[in-house]
Amino acid sequence: MKNKIMTRAILAGFCVLLVSCNTKKDENTVVDLKQVKKEIQAKENEYAATYNAGQLKEIGYYADDAITFYQNRPPIIGKDARYEFLKSDLQNNTNIISFETKEVFVSHDGNQVVEVGYYKVTDSTKTPINTGNYISLFEKRDGKYVCLRDMSASDGLTE
Repeated sequence: MKNKIMTRAILAGFCVLLVSCNTKKDENTVVDLKQVKKEIQAKENEYAATYNAGQLKEIGYYADDAITFYQNRPPIIGKDARYEFLKSDLQNNTNIISFETKEVFVSHDGNQVVEVGYYKVTDSTKTPINTGNYISLFEKRDGKYVCLRDMSASDGLTE
């Protein structure tokens, strides 16, 4: 009888220990949407400034394994392909690009963000020559958001 009581007590103790050692992340993590939107807009501003300055190798916007989907061309996969595409895009080009984050949809833990935004390309006289919308998927890596996938669509204002 003593062995049964002792066995039950030890078993009950292990059950309490297992329940108290639950390491599951808090599902009620609070994500500050305004702060995330501000961070994503800062990434867009940095991308535009770096691109407009022609400093392509310094664009820290994309993850190394990112894929970009542009219109009328196969997907751009990887860092080297992206660099070559942007380099060819900038040859003899004085246009200026800007981005505006319209909405962000953030995962419960804040590690992934889908951004919906608006872009504008202007010529050297600041006349809009192309505008449109884009969607980007970001993931937080080493404490910073990087773009994993993006896609854009012109709204038809091209000259």
